[in-house]
Amino acid sequence: MNKERSPLWEWVKAFSIAVVLAIVIREFLITNYVVHGESMMPTIQDGNRLIINKIGYEVSEPDRFDLVVFHANEQEDYIKRVIGLPGDTIEYKNDVLYINGKKLEEPYLERFQKDIFNGNLTENFKLEDKTGKTKVPEGYLFLMGDNRRHSYDSRHIGFVPMDQVVGKVNLRYWPIEEFDFKFQK
Repeated sequence: MNKERSPLWEWVKAFSIAVVLAIVIREFLITNYVVHGESMMPTIQDGNRLIINKIGYEVSEPDRFDLVVFHANEQEDYIKRVIGLPGDTIEYKNDVLYINGKKLEEPYLERFQKDIFNGNLTENFKLEDKTGKTKVPEGYLFLMGDNRRHSYDSRHIGFVPMDQVVGKVNLRYWPIEEFDFKFQK
């Protein structure tokens, strides 16, 4: 017996499958994020819309300078840049980043540093000055915003536990003229 299926039933099935797939993708793989605030300027602007890869850090570790979204508290998520990885020592001296005693370039800050007429973009400090620890502990990250003078980050809130990281920023899709997936480094 070959029953003829109703076109309406086929549409309901297709729609149901699409909804289930969308929920699974959003819950476990990727999510979108709208930036609120100016702590990541000039790299990321207030109102930018981003795609966050939620599964990436389940299978790999963060890289230095990745942009990540994390749960800052029960109500808010923040976006910041990975500066310190577990085991790192960190020092800023004369606007230069030193990780484990080695000078590292931060090309994403160059545009902002050129606009600073008075002092440094990033104040001088050692990790111990801000956190009381000489090294980033295992299972934690030290995160900073690119707008160093106006960012509430690990210099204020301390280390961020890896289990609070939502995921890595993979893509900026809005505004469309700033569509970008290579802005992390």
